[in-house]
Amino acid sequence: MQRILVVEDSSLVQSIVKVALRRYGSVHIASASNGVEALAAIARDGEPDLMLVDINMPRMSGIELLDELRGQGVVPRIPVIIVSTESDDHDVQRGLDAGARAYLKKPFRTEDLVPLMREILGR
Repeated sequence: MQRILVVEDSSLVQSIVKVALRRYGSVHIASASNGVEALAAIARDGEPDLMLVDINMPRMSGIELLDELRGQGVVPRIPVIIVSTESDDHDVQRGLDAGARAYLKKPFRTEDLVPLMREILGR
């Protein structure tokens, strides 16, 4: 069973993403409301198979989280999809430069998430 960590401060978006992820198949879904909680979850539970990360979050942004994980050598081992309202070309490039494999702009269609996950995870 693959493990997915959803790092998102909006409980509504977390719920939408979890519904979409259940369409993917047999996965364990964990969530964190910010980068600090995500780091704690990884330290406690080990590296997930995939992370979905928002950019704008309290305490530690998605970019700061990716920078920290890259410094620890965790990114690029963990594939990351950024899911964010930040949608200009500069923001997308910042996310990709920070180590994300893909960038999904909010609002997104749940039908777009599952094929992207399959492509990244090779299923």
